[in-house]
Amino acid sequence: ELPPSEFMQVADSTWLVLSVVSNGRAPSGSQATGVTKIARSVIAPLAEHHVSVLMLSTYQTDFILVRERDLPVVIHTLAGEFDIYKEESGECVPVTCDSVSNGFLKPKPAASPTLHPVQSPQTRFCVLTVAPDTLPAIATMLIDVLFYSHSPPREAGADSQDLDSITFFAFSLIEGYISIVMDAETQKRFPSDLLLTSSTGELWRMVRIGGQPLGFDECGIVAQIAEPLAAADISAYYISTFNFDHALVPEEGIAEVIQLLQQRQESGR
Repeated sequence: ELPPSEFMQVADSTWLVLSVVSNGRAPSGSQATGVTKIARSVIAPLAEHHVSVLMLSTYQTDFILVRERDLPVVIHTLAGEFDIYKEESGECVPVTCDSVSNGFLKPKPAASPTLHPVQSPQTRFCVLTVAPDTLPAIATMLIDVLFYSHSPPREAGADSQDLDSITFFAFSLIEGYISIVMDAETQKRFPSDLLLTSSTGELWRMVRIGGQPLGFDECGIVAQIAEPLAAADISAYYISTFNFDHALVPEEGIAEVIQLLQQRQESGR
């Protein structure tokens, strides 16, 4: 509960979280199918129905955020392919179209979404987690990295396609699970035995979407990245923020990703 402040911007909309799992009847601890796998079945249909989404990948799973006022459209759009549940008092309760039909209006066909420029910094990133009971051991370092270590980000031109580097650090704590994204150089400052990553220890490269802050009323931004990557079966780690969208892809596949997105840009003009 944060007090009102002239230094804080707050979006007007209230957002709800969708977690897509491989078995709709499974408990919330099930593994999610991932942003690449749900691109066609969730993200693309919602974009076609002019529903704006925010995407948040974590070390453990992926979440889609939709505006509360769009829930009837979301339910009607996805009910044909998914079993949809809502959580009430810790229990998963089925949701039907009839449950949210009050006031539902069939959305008007959406105009073609804006194709935003995509930038690819040279920075290499790590996707990590840490056991909650070891968090105090790195708390001081986390605070230093979050608030004191980084200089103000260098402004990049809207038409720039490549950046030397980008300042990016993401920390999420969701239902007790911690997820961290940091650049490879910053990772060296932390005790290596406390940060956990995949067995391959792979590094990731980023594509950043948007030449200016993105509006929450716009749709199709996530689909712009997710659809071509899904078609090429390339995994992605996606983070929407207040100003920009970011997709992380395995380092060895960055050249193919840039080529795919450039082709999409050309075909959309």
